Parts: sequence; C-alpha cells; structure tokens
Amino acid sequence: MTSTDAPTPVFEAPAVAAPAALHGPVLAWFDRHARDLPWRRPEAGAWSVMVSEFMLQQTPVVRVLPVYEQWLARWPRPADLAADAPGEAVRAWGRLGYPRRALRLHAAAVAITERHGGDVPSEHAALLALPGIGEYTAAAVASFAYGQRYAVLDTNVRRVFARAATGVQYPPNATTAAERRLARELLPEDEATAARWAAASMELGALVCTAKNEDCARCPIAELCAWRLAGKPAHDGPPRRGQTYAGTDRQVRGRLLAVLRDSPGPVSQAALDAVWDDPVQRARALDGLVADGLVEPLADAEYRLPQG
Repeated sequence: MTSTDAPTPVFEAPAVAAPAALHGPVLAWFDRHARDLPWRRPEAGAWSVMVSEFMLQQTPVVRVLPVYEQWLARWPRPADLAADAPGEAVRAWGRLGYPRRALRLHAAAVAITERHGGDVPSEHAALLALPGIGEYTAAAVASFAYGQRYAVLDTNVRRVFARAATGVQYPPNATTAAERRLARELLPEDEATAARWAAASMELGALVCTAKNEDCARCPIAELCAWRLAGKPAHDGPPRRGQTYAGTDRQVRGRLLAVLRDSPGPVSQAALDAVWDDPVQRARALDGLVADGLVEPLADAEYRLPQG
C-alpha cells in the first residue's frame, strides 16, 4: 500500500472519565471557591432553600440576593407568607421577572401550612406534590436542604455534564432521559457527598464552565473533560434559544405590573394605558396577566394585585 492509499484516520472520542475521578477534584474546588450565599449557610433552613430555588430560576444571583433577604425578613416561615395575600407576594417579587413564580411560591406556602404543619417536607414525593414544584425544585430542596441523594439538573449542571462527560459544547434545549441517566450515574453513593456534588457541579457551571466564556485554566477537571480533549468542537445541534425582551409582551406585562406594585390600592385603566403606546399589545398583555392570576379586574375599569 502506498502512502496515498493510507486510510483516513478516524477520530475516536475520548473515554468518559469514571465518576469517582470527577468527584474529588470538583468537591475540592468547591471547598475552596464556593460563594458565601445565605441559603448555603448552616443556619439556613429548608424554607430559605426553597425561596432561593424559586427566585434563582432564570435569574442571576446578584439580582436575587436583595429580594431574597427582604422576603425572608418579611416571611421567615411558610405560614407567614400563606397568611398574606398572593398579591403581596407579587408586589415583593419586584423586578425579578417571571412573576408567576411568586404566585406559585405563595401557593406552595399555603399547601405547606395546611398539609405539613408549616414545615417544608423532607420527602421528595411530598415536595413534588406541592403546587409550583417540579422535578428540579423538588430534587434541589431535598438535596440542598436535607442532604439527600438526588440528581439536581439545572442549566449549569447540564452544561458541565455535557462537556465533561459527553464531549459536546451545550446540552439539548430540553432535559432528556439520557441526561437524567447520566446525572444519576455521576452521583456519589454517599448521601452527604452526593448533596455536596450537586452543589459543587452547579457552582462549577456558574463560575467556570460558563455558557460563553469557559475558563478551562481554572477548571479542576479540565484534564478529564471530553469536550476539551476533543478540541472543543462547536455546537452542531439545534440553535440555542436566545432571550429577547425589548418590545415583547413580557416587557409590557412588566410595565403594567410595575404600576400595580407601586400602588397601594386599585389602579385605573387610564393609568395602565399610559405605560405602553400600542393598545392592541397592551390589551393582550393585560389580558394575559389576568388569565395568569397576577391581576384582578374590578368594577369601573380598575385593576389590583390578587387578594386571594
């Protein structure tokens, strides 16, 4: 066979590192570099963890911190929030965005008060049965508040696992069964270690293995990362979903809610009309807020935050 007849080399993806090889470096890195966040402190209870998890969905820590602190000062236990009107939760939510989370957190507080004597349940199934609690939040509370062994898959964790274990730049747009299996396979067997691993892998994605500016020089598992070892191949899956805000119904909803939050009483239609020029989009946004239970229509063309 001549040199020109030599077969084309076939690229072989690097072998996935054994889970135990990943655990030690990531946990040691977390011990040195974890942020001092109030919901991670020893004195933080399960309610504090739950509030933080609701607020941190699609919202960065820097925006969450002041609202979280005010929230816990006002409603230190689920029963305190449950005794207040849901509209007060929406008001206190401020500009965190996606305000339906405030209504869901209020509904969860009511259920915790009525079903569990005011204590956030520790059982995963009981957490999952609460209003507004999905797969991720139930696992996060069980893990971070109660030290249990659950795979906690947020965007940061999914990105770390996609790169380190499967050699791709980004995970799928929606969580897949394969990702859940991988997350379970990567969990340490010991409950306490598994809970620390859940927090550590999340922190690694938030601080080092970020979406756009990964810092491999600071990564404790760079030498084991399948994506880096493969030469960091570019994402070739479905386009990443970008988030737009300016000019959208979300922006209009936010402006309408801001007027209602700032008012101690009902707000007139005329006051709401002043926040956006396009009457069709404004009406659509207001109708959506009413349909979502974030706004209550009253007589005489007035509106208010929900009272119950």
